[in-house]
Amino acid sequence: MKRLITGIAASAAWLLLLLAGPFPLFLLVITGLTAVALNEYLVIVLPGLNTRARTPILLFGLLPVLGAYSGDAATLLGGLSLALVALLLLTLFRYASFVQPYEIISRAGFAYLYLGLCSAHLVLLMALPQGRAWLLLLTAITAASDTAAFYTGSKFGKHKLCPAISPGKTWEGFAGGLAGSLGASLLVRHFFLPEQGLLWICLIVLLLGCLGAAGDLSESVIKRAFGVKDSGSLLPGHGGLLDRIDSLLLTAPVLYYLLYFWTGVCLI
Repeated sequence: MKRLITGIAASAAWLLLLLAGPFPLFLLVITGLTAVALNEYLVIVLPGLNTRARTPILLFGLLPVLGAYSGDAATLLGGLSLALVALLLLTLFRYASFVQPYEIISRAGFAYLYLGLCSAHLVLLMALPQGRAWLLLLTAITAASDTAAFYTGSKFGKHKLCPAISPGKTWEGFAGGLAGSLGASLLVRHFFLPEQGLLWICLIVLLLGCLGAAGDLSESVIKRAFGVKDSGSLLPGHGGLLDRIDSLLLTAPVLYYLLYFWTGVCLI
């Protein structure tokens, strides 16, 4: 029941933001969500850092998201570059106080790519023509896939998808997730993207559905490496925020560049 209530509340808030939220508010929300997810990730991979030491590392990781405010991919990359330079300078400045400086550089640097860079593409998507509609499609694909995969796998799952990484995931759940994604995406297309071809939407669903599953498994690899079941406890019945957005971290950048190469939307 907690899982259901949390899911409904979070989905309603997210849909309201996509449909009616002004762009500055969207940027603020994505920045805040990225900060929460970054903190969860850093707590997992750098458990020896206290809050005071972790805070500047976290703040640097938000620069790519803030750089995406212009809707320009170049400023996003500028924000990422600044984040990495700032991390290196911080490590040099506090070298004596860090127990394993190289681990901080490598793990935090990866966090800037995994969370900062990837989540910033949600902002870039919003800035595109019909950005809200494409974000609704992305949400439909990832949310429907997660929900359908969970219930299909729970009821019919017999064949393990990747037991070494996530024993609970099955091929039946994966297939159910793709089917759920397709159904939800066709509804979004009908109401918000009617000019888009059916085959084009189906190809997007197939690609992003597979990438979403890969994103879920990627986070599982990280958690398994550090002996953690959930990234946090922010969302009752769901775990941490990172547990809920792991699929978006791979699908958002891919959708953005798909739209560029297919439709010729200007990135810079």
